[in-house]
Amino acid sequence: MPTLALKVVPFLGWFKNYSSEHLKMDFMAGLTVALVLIPQSMAYAQLAGLPPYYGLYASFLPPLIAALFGSSRQLATGPVAVVSLMTAASLEPLATAGSESFIAYAVLLALVVGVFQLCLGLLRLGLVVNFLSHPVVSGFTNAAAIIIATSQLSKMFGVSVDNAEHHYQTIMRVFSAAMHYTHWPTLALGVFAFAVMFLLKRYAPRVPNVLVAVALTTVFAWVTGFEHNVVIDVQSIADPQAQADTAQYNAAIEAQATLARTRTALTATIEKAKAQDERFTAVDGEHELSRIILEMDIAQDTARQAKGRLRAMLFEGVPGPEGKTTFYPLGMTPPDAQTDGRTWRIKVGNKALDQASLTMVGGGSVVGAVPAGLPSLAIPKMDLAVMLQLLPYAAIIALLGFMEAISIAKAIAGKTGQSLDPNQELIGQGLANILGAFSHSYPTSGSFSRSAVNLQAGAKTGFSSVFTTGVVVVSLLFFTPLLYHLPQCTLAAVIMMAVIGLIHPSSFVHAWKVAWYDGAISIISFGATLAFAPHLDKGIMIGVALSLGVFLYRNMRPMVSSLARTEKGELRDATLYGLALCPHVDVVRFNGPLFFANASFLDESITSRLQSKKKLKHIIMVAKGINDMDASGEEALSLVIDRCRSRGVDISLSGVNDTVMAIMSRSGLLNKLGLDHIYATVEKAICSVHDNTHQDSTEARCPLTTACRLNTPPTGPVRRPRLRAFSVG
Repeated sequence: MPTLALKVVPFLGWFKNYSSEHLKMDFMAGLTVALVLIPQSMAYAQLAGLPPYYGLYASFLPPLIAALFGSSRQLATGPVAVVSLMTAASLEPLATAGSESFIAYAVLLALVVGVFQLCLGLLRLGLVVNFLSHPVVSGFTNAAAIIIATSQLSKMFGVSVDNAEHHYQTIMRVFSAAMHYTHWPTLALGVFAFAVMFLLKRYAPRVPNVLVAVALTTVFAWVTGFEHNVVIDVQSIADPQAQADTAQYNAAIEAQATLARTRTALTATIEKAKAQDERFTAVDGEHELSRIILEMDIAQDTARQAKGRLRAMLFEGVPGPEGKTTFYPLGMTPPDAQTDGRTWRIKVGNKALDQASLTMVGGGSVVGAVPAGLPSLAIPKMDLAVMLQLLPYAAIIALLGFMEAISIAKAIAGKTGQSLDPNQELIGQGLANILGAFSHSYPTSGSFSRSAVNLQAGAKTGFSSVFTTGVVVVSLLFFTPLLYHLPQCTLAAVIMMAVIGLIHPSSFVHAWKVAWYDGAISIISFGATLAFAPHLDKGIMIGVALSLGVFLYRNMRPMVSSLARTEKGELRDATLYGLALCPHVDVVRFNGPLFFANASFLDESITSRLQSKKKLKHIIMVAKGINDMDASGEEALSLVIDRCRSRGVDISLSGVNDTVMAIMSRSGLLNKLGLDHIYATVEKAICSVHDNTHQDSTEARCPLTTACRLNTPPTGPVRRPRLRAFSVG
């Protein structure tokens, strides 16, 4: 099949040597992955701030499209933990989690991420992912795993809190709320689900541990009535403070909505006034806008305080003679009243409370109703201003998602021996996110855990992902009612279990052993990500800036070392190995490209040697490490030659590669230096210059003595080897 056709439609390659046995294996692998994907995707959707069933929407088209147009045949695409967390962090400044606006922005974000990835793939720019160095990604991933796991604590404890400016402040609120009240059945069920998954993964890895935990806890929740909510009138709460706080909360929410509409209209008026050069009108409008923004902040703070008080209230229910329950503050029930034995809380979200139908929560939280049927296909609503605001986050998500996907794909390719095209994978991931946005998906990527399941289940081609999509479709069409009683704490346990594998403290130690600055970058990226969460982009930006800074510094000041011979006859760094140097010949090794950023450093290094070594007669530059040279580097090398020869010190080069040799030839530097000063190896250079530089030497033995035994008196007629200069053909 033509190579071009396979690049456009890679899935055509699946049919080569495909058999019925392969089809059976792909079907079983696809079914196995789907059984893991369905509960995982619902959990990750909640992590992204979306209703759980949006995880199913993200598991509909993206796995299919990524498999059809990507280059990896076993990569399982769909919702993943880190991308879900990044989605929530990106959209938090724009809308309230779970709101219609938030959902619309999440779908739009998937489109922007997809377009970004597709453009990179079509332009063959997959290499840009290299700007995210391994230490940065390692530090970020470890921090993100901790953030993800701790973000699920509120669901495990059965408490509700508002997000604070920083993640650690939110966690402090969670622990404060949990100390005030913990719903113990929720915590017990969550711990049970986690234990089931952990034990099955360890002792029965072939059993789908997530599915087993979900099935057991869902059946338990259904049988025991884990969710126990009642709808009441606010007058059924025998607590004037609760009624007053409910009214205050509603008033503050309504004030925010009214002020928001006024702000929108006033902003349009200001823009119109500026366009018509009506300066006084614009200034008056801006003053009024500042006042409205202040009033909105006050209303928001009032609502937050009232919501906090309402959530902290605990009640006991006393059934009445007609089945009507009256709710009293905990510990204030009339002495002769018989309670129902439950602790009740008021369900407070982010919207105004309907005082005629308040929801009282007396049990745990479950997923609830999941819309049946496939998501409608529609083009996301385009908003250029919002898209531009999302672009920086989309770029980070696109690169992080692709880096995760390509790392997994490379690991799989190493085991299967299949060829892998990173740019084609970018195209596949980009198309998956673009077309996924048309079916109400949020950003997706390749999943390490599900890809491993896919490979272990025997997947041979991308048909396994096609079957996975088929199972998701059947579930959306026929089985959504079974998900109603799935406990929220189980989904929290699923997420926490999934991210445990992302925490690798040993990666910091390993990076430090390789290079201390890489270890430092990894640790700083980790700390910055934790400190600035939920603004995760700041942690990544700090890590990238540090990586680029270290890269520039290392290239501006590359290793320039003087070489001497060890007892084994090897030429090594004299300073590093504590070796004696020859006073007459200095063998200088320059490691790195010679360009504008480090050209002056070469000049400084050679000059310092000329000044410190009074008996120096010849410098041999080991140019093997100089893989490239620009005009500034060529000029610096020319000045070094002039400076050395003006002081009576000769200079030669050894190990010059073809690229640098061609540059020297074009610039005329080769003629200036002389062909007889270019040597193929440093050993030949030392042998050639040794006699002339040691004519008046009083050394007992030269530290650069080679196998030629230049300084050893001959015991008989010795025929010296003929030394030839390296010539350019």
